[in-house]
Amino acid sequence: MSIQPLAYINPAAKIASSVIIDPFAVIHGNVEIGAGTWIGSNVTIMDGARIGKNCRIFPGAVISAIPQDLKFEGEDTLAVIGDNTTIREFVTVNRGTKDRWKTVVGSDVLLMAYVHIAHDCIVGNSAILANGVTLGGHVIIGDYAILGGLTAIHQFCQGRCAYHYCRWLFNR
Repeated sequence: MSIQPLAYINPAAKIASSVIIDPFAVIHGNVEIGAGTWIGSNVTIMDGARIGKNCRIFPGAVISAIPQDLKFEGEDTLAVIGDNTTIREFVTVNRGTKDRWKTVVGSDVLLMAYVHIAHDCIVGNSAILANGVTLGGHVIIGDYAILGGLTAIHQFCQGRCAYHYCRWLFNR
């Protein structure tokens, strides 16, 4: 593990030995980070984050902050990021609420700069969300989806295929 001395890592965090953490990153306690992942400068990874292998998280990203939802009552929920996912600058991924208990971003996903993934969203594998895409809560994006820059999707929106993917994802 390569951790810069100016990063703060809570001793309770579970971090694979091959993870690289740059200066000024902050990693809270209830966090798991898989092998080969790189955490850039000024990244904040909060309680409830589960980050897969070989991910790249660029400066300024915030992963697993509490939901921006009035029904959230402090419950222990998750933000799950799959393997080989790239999260560019200033992306925010909020953790779930008691509705789904987690927010999920699949494997091999590209989240470009300034993307926001709200609570209880599901983003399928190999999806690409261009700069400034914003997902309201409970949105489902299927595998291989590509969303153009500055796209905003209202909460609770989903496609029929995405609905079946959601059922599969939560039942495995």
